[in-house]
Amino acid sequence: MLKKKKEYVVGVVGATGAVGEEMVSVLEERNFPVAELRLFASERSEGKVMEFKGDPVTVHKLTEESFKGVDIALFSAGAERSKNFAPVAVREGTVVVDNSSAWRMDPEVPLVVPEVNPHDLEWHKGIIANPNCSTIQMVVVLKPIHDAARIRRVVVTTFQSVSGTGKKAMDELLKQTTALLNFKDIECNVYPHQIAFNVLPHIDKFMEGGYTKEELKMVNETKKIMGDDSIKVTATTVR
Repeated sequence: MLKKKKEYVVGVVGATGAVGEEMVSVLEERNFPVAELRLFASERSEGKVMEFKGDPVTVHKLTEESFKGVDIALFSAGAERSKNFAPVAVREGTVVVDNSSAWRMDPEVPLVVPEVNPHDLEWHKGIIANPNCSTIQMVVVLKPIHDAARIRRVVVTTFQSVSGTGKKAMDELLKQTTALLNFKDIECNVYPHQIAFNVLPHIDKFMEGGYTKEELKMVNETKKIMGDDSIKVTATTVR
């Protein structure tokens, strides 16, 4: 359990990625009580300098020694790194808030949306999972309805930005848009089909039963967060 302090040593894992940069920005924007900010990323980003509250902060390579003295670590470096390094951080006494899919459905890890199930924080064992972005928005709306009149079924369609796929996808969208507006041929490298001026009902890989992995996240995470396995969810996720 995290000891209450006036200020905390905070680590951001995946600090140079799009989400990691936003985490750093939000820590500053919300004036979170940070005594020291430590930034971690892969070897290729080692030595990069970022800014926090007007001061330069150097990015260090993520290693098993990175978490000594860190109170809270925000992870956004993919499921594989979270699986490998979150337990290491916990052994050092760090509380991990993980943004990947690695721990979301682990029965020993709470999956928390503060406006919906903050009470689940009480039983965390060092790792707190952050849900899929679409699930978060949906359950905030569903919770008061479910409390007032129990929800039996949810049918949801999401339209999600290419930024969810990463920088390469954003670059592909820009290149395709520029090419099409100049009457030139396009290349499809990140997505199997044209994404510019188009929508693709295909986020992540298709699983058994015809749903994509992204759609199943919404189905399963909703039940866990709401604490009700009887809710039936039909999801279609579109890029």
